[in-house]
Amino acid sequence: MKSVAGITIASLGLIIAFFVAGNAYKYKYKTTENILVTGGAEVDFVSDQIVWSGNYERKMMDLKSAYALLKNDENSVRAYLSGKGIAQSEMVFSAISIDKEFSYHYDENGRQTSAEFTGYNLRQSVTVDSKKIEEVEKVSREVTELIESGIEINSSSPSYYYSKLSELKIDLLAKASADARLRAQTIVKNVGGKLGSLRKSSMGVFQITGQNMDEDYSYGGSFNTSSKNKTASITVKAEFALD
Repeated sequence: MKSVAGITIASLGLIIAFFVAGNAYKYKYKTTENILVTGGAEVDFVSDQIVWSGNYERKMMDLKSAYALLKNDENSVRAYLSGKGIAQSEMVFSAISIDKEFSYHYDENGRQTSAEFTGYNLRQSVTVDSKKIEEVEKVSREVTELIESGIEINSSSPSYYYSKLSELKIDLLAKASADARLRAQTIVKNVGGKLGSLRKSSMGVFQITGQNMDEDYSYGGSFNTSSKNKTASITVKAEFALD
């Protein structure tokens, strides 16, 4: 009797073990039934901030005279920009850089034989950071008018920025996440399944490119500053469980 009872208990234990192991396997198998999708969103926007810079210089044998001329140039540039509608608070003038320049002489073997001092070269730049995009664009094109007053100023191309980029990025993230869920629902629905809960998600690359430009996307994300009209795009990778 004892041996029969022992066999019965052992058999029952074996059945329970198989049942538990079977359910564990089914649960493990079920948890691996996921779907991975990538959602995306983009929006066109117009920059609301512009940064422009120009530089000018003076070269003379006498340092004091060159410095005085450059300070007069600074005052002329400041007055010119004010006349174009640029506020003093939107202008930043750099410190003056001073370089000693020489003319070098060489012999027939290419060895330097002497150096002749040719003067002091003093440089300064001005940077304008403003919301007045049209006014600053006009300045960047017309600032060479200062050449008529003896100031040789070189104008750089403006750079364009957007002051509400953080808010724009958050809005794009929400739209890209919603797009990822919609893609997953569409795929699962068309194969007769049911979408479960979100398991994990991650933000992809955030890009800012110029509109109507043949501009390549960058693996690390591009940030266009040369175009006033831009397009921002973002991707979101999401993994959902399947019910």
